[in-house]
Amino acid sequence: MLKIAWSPIYCHPLPEGHRFPMEKYNILPEQLLYEGTVKSSNFFSPQKLEEKWIVNTHSPSFFGKLTSLNLNKSEIRKTGFPLSHELIDREIHIMHGSVQASLFALEYGIAMNIAGGTHHAFADRGEGFCLLNDIAIASNFLLENGLRKKILVVDLDVHQGNGTASIFEKLPSVFTFSMHGASNYPMHKEKSDLDIPLPDKTNDGQYLKILKETLPRLIETFQPDFIMYQCGVDVLASDKLGRLALTIAGCKERDKTVLELARRHSIPIMCCMGGGYSEKLSLIIEAHANTYRLAQDLYF
Repeated sequence: MLKIAWSPIYCHPLPEGHRFPMEKYNILPEQLLYEGTVKSSNFFSPQKLEEKWIVNTHSPSFFGKLTSLNLNKSEIRKTGFPLSHELIDREIHIMHGSVQASLFALEYGIAMNIAGGTHHAFADRGEGFCLLNDIAIASNFLLENGLRKKILVVDLDVHQGNGTASIFEKLPSVFTFSMHGASNYPMHKEKSDLDIPLPDKTNDGQYLKILKETLPRLIETFQPDFIMYQCGVDVLASDKLGRLALTIAGCKERDKTVLELARRHSIPIMCCMGGGYSEKLSLIIEAHANTYRLAQDLYF
């Protein structure tokens, strides 16, 4: 069964006019249910992740500042969200969603989180709509509990996974692969194990050629026993914060490439949604929904 982390807490109220499309976290599960891709039994409701698993990745001082709302104005501004206890509760639930989805992936081959993909969060700070790093927390959870030995992070959001790269810079058991827009945020890039910066207006054919040449080779050489997949849909040509030129069909083929490789090699995979900022919310939902449709078609 395809298990999907979701909770109403994911859709956090934001000031009017805020550029983050928070409403997608309610609309996406509704769409998947409406079209029959999933049933209500596919969803599980994450709880608050135990603090010990958060401070296993993030510095205790930073987490303490978060939970006590003690960030300064500059630190708050860099996160992109107004700070509140409700926001922090949301983040902690999302972290548990990715940890639990990773455990379900061990059982079913694949599992997903409607939110997550918070790859801009560093060990000691938040940035770019990311306060805590679910990819890093879930990876460390699997490693610390002896459940996996070698994790491949496949980050195909249009923005480099700078926080994830920094957290795992010196940990050989996690390989970070980020394929992103060269001219996109963050302007200062960290060093992933493999970075592929793409020029503006990279289209479907160019993008997919690089991915299909690169990912099989990575799997063959690194031989991961788990994949964390950050499948942001801000690679679309319609995206306000992206500079690439993928179509909906190209984005779907991207996801199909990753999921087929994971399935072929019997590597469990956890998918977290990442970014998407197209003007039309329907485009964001359609691109995200394709990932779930593929998961059902390929695995179940």
